[in-house]
Amino acid sequence: MALGATIYKARLNVSDLDHHYYATHALTVACHPSETATRLMVRLLAFIDNAHTLNAPTHEAPGELRMTRGLSSDDEPDLWLTAADGRILAWIELGEPSLKRIKQGLSRAETVIVYPYSPRSAEQWWKKLGDDIRALPRVRVMSVPAAPLETLTGWVARSMSVDATCMEGQWLLTDGQTTLTLAFDRWSGPAEETP
Repeated sequence: MALGATIYKARLNVSDLDHHYYATHALTVACHPSETATRLMVRLLAFIDNAHTLNAPTHEAPGELRMTRGLSSDDEPDLWLTAADGRILAWIELGEPSLKRIKQGLSRAETVIVYPYSPRSAEQWWKKLGDDIRALPRVRVMSVPAAPLETLTGWVARSMSVDATCMEGQWLLTDGQTTLTLAFDRWSGPAEETP
């Protein structure tokens, strides 16, 4: 008998001072049986980091940033930002996707954002594909530092709440008991890019 998805409820209170975005998001996240707690937290971090794009001035109408079926689907990224007219504004991948997978995202979306998060394998992946990825248009790679990720993984619970405040590119995150700072390492892409 196949194992079913595990359901998590996450309340994300996002205050992004850099982009003047302030909102609370109540998410229900279905985790594939093979998805780790670390990967779940990276999905939530990616959501937090891209939440400001929901009210970007370049959009004609509000879009929707949402978790997809993730590991359960070969045809979808881990998250995507879609426009009201159905266009995919951002294709968001976690881990170390193949060059073919990144190009698949580019063929369907206006921008591709990748969040590698496993230090050793991410560095090897970047050494192998970094030059090819940098040559692609509209791709941003934002590495997740290992130290804060270890702490964040400890916050995983079936029901969780995270307050996230961003100022000058640095996130201050708290679960109400522990507080930490996190700044993504930009490996590729323009300094400021909004899908």
